[in-house]
Amino acid sequence: MTALFASTRAELLRLTKWRVTWLLIAVWLTLNVTFVYVIPYLSYRTGGGGEITDGQSPESLLADMMPTTLAQSLTQGMPLFGGAIMLILGAITVGSGFGWGTWKTVFVQSASRSTAFLGTLVALAVVVVGTVVTTLAVDAGLSVLVAVTEAQPIDWPPATDLAAGVGSGILIFGMWTAAGVLLGTVARSPALAVGLGLVWAMALENLLAAAANLLGGLEPITDVLPGRTAGSLAGSFGGGGTPGVLTILGGGTAGLVLAAYLLAFVVISLTLIRRRDVV
Repeated sequence: MTALFASTRAELLRLTKWRVTWLLIAVWLTLNVTFVYVIPYLSYRTGGGGEITDGQSPESLLADMMPTTLAQSLTQGMPLFGGAIMLILGAITVGSGFGWGTWKTVFVQSASRSTAFLGTLVALAVVVVGTVVTTLAVDAGLSVLVAVTEAQPIDWPPATDLAAGVGSGILIFGMWTAAGVLLGTVARSPALAVGLGLVWAMALENLLAAAANLLGGLEPITDVLPGRTAGSLAGSFGGGGTPGVLTILGGGTAGLVLAAYLLAFVVISLTLIRRRDVV
């Protein structure tokens, strides 16, 4: 445990001093604020009904920005945009260690490869949780601001719904981060890992889903792909029509499938780190 704590602390120090980490988090927060509050609010003020807001009425747009829908606001951008950003973070965190040769140094100085690598995973988990909590705080502040500006009551969602939203956000971001870690471990290159991950998340899943609609019989497979499962978990809170948000699976089923993906990605990454040559 002492070695794991030391490895985690070292990785957290690296991640917090790494400007890329803060840049990725800033990009995510900017996207979240823009698509969840800025664009809907501007559409609300101009009468709503535009294509970018899926033709929602002004009343519906305003209701979606209220504090009572905080769980929905928190998760609706995570399956696609936020997931891609966290995948990049996981891929470059692990993949850069191969490109820079730092994994060789770390493994020589550590008690075991598993301990050193677990320290990186725990550090990434801390970043994921911190990002989700920060997103919640930003969304809460903006929802209150909109409510006060529009003279609406400030009603918060039930604590159970809010906890479920936070847990789902952590699970979605955690799964995508673990996918990036696996790609970084397999590719041993941050650029290649990021490229492969983005192609899968942004293109291949949609192509496979389209093929399933045409051919038939493939839906049981395409419905549980990582991105579509994450979209179903976010969709269990509402927000249908948002890119990446789906209602294919129930929230409980989607959560279990995502947890299985996360565990599988971590186990495979640990196995590869332990058994493969670093160089």
